[in-house]
Amino acid sequence: MENGAGAGDDEYTRDGSVDLRGNPVLRSKRGGWKACSFIVVYELFERMAYYGIASNLVIYLTEKLHQGTVEAANNVTNWSGTVFITPLIGALVADAWLGRYWTFVAGSAVYLMGMLLLTLAVSVPALKPPPCDGGGGGAACPRASALQLGVYFGGLYTIALGHGGTKPNISTIGADQFDDFHPPEKLHKLSFFNWWMFTIFLGILFSTTVLVYLQDNVSWTVGYGIPTLGLMVSVAVFLAGTPLYRHKVPQGSPLATMGRVVAAAVWKWRVPLPADSKELHELELEHYTTRRGFRMDATVSMAFLNKAAVKPGEGGGGSVARLPGWTLCTVTQVEETKQIVKLVPLLATMVVPCTLVAQAGTLFVKQGVTLDRRIGKFHVPPASLGAFVTATMLVCIVLYDRFLVPAVRRRTKNPRGITLLQRISLGMLLQIVTMVVTSVVESRRLGYARRHGLVAAGGQLPVTIFILLPQFVLLGVADAFLVVGQIEFFYDQAPESMKSLGTAMSLTAYGAGNLLSSAILAAVERVTGGGKGRTPWVTNNLNASRLDYYYAFLATLAAANLLAFVVLSCKYSYRVESTETIDVDVAMDDVQGGGVARVKSEAAPMA
Repeated sequence: MENGAGAGDDEYTRDGSVDLRGNPVLRSKRGGWKACSFIVVYELFERMAYYGIASNLVIYLTEKLHQGTVEAANNVTNWSGTVFITPLIGALVADAWLGRYWTFVAGSAVYLMGMLLLTLAVSVPALKPPPCDGGGGGAACPRASALQLGVYFGGLYTIALGHGGTKPNISTIGADQFDDFHPPEKLHKLSFFNWWMFTIFLGILFSTTVLVYLQDNVSWTVGYGIPTLGLMVSVAVFLAGTPLYRHKVPQGSPLATMGRVVAAAVWKWRVPLPADSKELHELELEHYTTRRGFRMDATVSMAFLNKAAVKPGEGGGGSVARLPGWTLCTVTQVEETKQIVKLVPLLATMVVPCTLVAQAGTLFVKQGVTLDRRIGKFHVPPASLGAFVTATMLVCIVLYDRFLVPAVRRRTKNPRGITLLQRISLGMLLQIVTMVVTSVVESRRLGYARRHGLVAAGGQLPVTIFILLPQFVLLGVADAFLVVGQIEFFYDQAPESMKSLGTAMSLTAYGAGNLLSSAILAAVERVTGGGKGRTPWVTNNLNASRLDYYYAFLATLAAANLLAFVVLSCKYSYRVESTETIDVDVAMDDVQGGGVARVKSEAAPMA
């Protein structure tokens, strides 16, 4: 990394990081784990707030707002789908206009408003429907009014909007604190996402144990009020760390850039490509260094898009010279577009695994309601079994990072041990095993209900809730590979100027997965209950349902999806681009006097 640079040069970050005013930053003053500590604290409390709502949402909708099982499950997944799709908007705003920091701050304010509104909705008597007469069931349970539903769901979807500004940017801000062109920091960055997820799951663990218990056994006001207060504290902590953060300058709307590249290539579809890729249009190196950006070399993949960079007068014919100016794109813009386009097919195969993840917060929880939850005098909240998913993930992430990666790294010579796509595929395979086990367990639960004549009566079976433990634990193991690998893959493979978009793409898969879960569940209810006298696979009375068939169907769907993912993975080539690292050399008198930094560049490979 030295390459002739002076000691003073190396004190500044080489990846284009700046402070909020756009000035180069000293490595020793900003970034690193010191800055990340503030960011991690925020994420800990934010995940506590989000999962404090999400983990037990299906219970609140069925027991307090008196919705049916399918309606409540679909409302949960529809909301979750929105929560994970809005980050795409937040990423575009961050990359194009406001930057990650200010987009995050604005999103946090909206998020906090949603939490406050939701806390009011479960606290003010006029905003809650009266309890069921005689303890529950059927017509004895009054439906929530339009006002009550409006306030509650208004709070939920305000949270979804705020989440769009915070979620794609907070993890990216954390990753931005490490310089890819400084070997020690790059090594730390390889572990960042593992420990980032570790922190997230600590927050989830608290939510699925303490908060869920408070909601079920103390009051929903307390159960919602604590995470709301925690979110307030976390935003204050994040803001307190502002002087330590490194920032990346917005590079413009990535979707607009990609749209222009595709349109230009189509417009010039008859224009032949030059024999030498160096004849394609590209800006001088200084253009990128002064903007602390990265220049990329042309590749032969998706060569059709290279037509967007054919210069006027090139490619044979004066007709090219008469083309509109907007049709001339740089090689870097073309290559950035290619990188995103390459991710889209793999993104499509992430939707089904995210659909499987959604079952843990809906039907898995409703299964728990039908079982004996007593441990002595203590009653286990059904949603608390989600803590085993989290705890398993925490253990597996530590084992993976500290033991598996070093052991495998010695053989594969890959800094990550195995590739990101291999890690994701292992997670998908474990998910299939999870759904098979879940189907078998549910089949035995239903068999017990039939043998003891408890099908028509519904309600609880005298069977311990811990028969569901294997499916929660296995899902945790699967997620340790899938969830971490997925978010790191899309961040790592996105172009440098589109990191927020890459993170948002991974979150969009969860949104689409939740929406797909709603669509599948609604379709299954309609198709399996279409005949006269036929009971749908999923009904309000789970003892009369056939959830085992439903889980087996999901396992089959996941197996087909894994096959498609493996085929695409074998064809995928990880991005290896020629970039220029930025070596900023600022004289002390320039810094003190507000002078302009002197910038010079050197070539370096970036994996």
